[in-house]
Amino acid sequence: MTRRIADLRNLGPKTAAMLGEIGVGTEAELRALGAVECYCRLRFAFGRQISLNALHAMEAALLNIDWRALDAQTKDRLLREVAVRTEPL
Repeated sequence: MTRRIADLRNLGPKTAAMLGEIGVGTEAELRALGAVECYCRLRFAFGRQISLNALHAMEAALLNIDWRALDAQTKDRLLREVAVRTEPL
């Protein structure tokens, strides 16, 4: 059975509610879309109130580690993926 977003490490009730508003309510849904896609959708829906901490928290939740434990290489990779995803055509 897949866990609810609110039950995942690093993701509190506010983030869980915002993810719910973009249609992501379970670990399986977060995993299927990935942290970068969910971050981009959150930024589109909620603007600047979504910080990079949300991106880091979602990636770390999928890895089941504390978000502060993400290494610099992972954070850099995530930023590159966001940049590619959001650059104009």
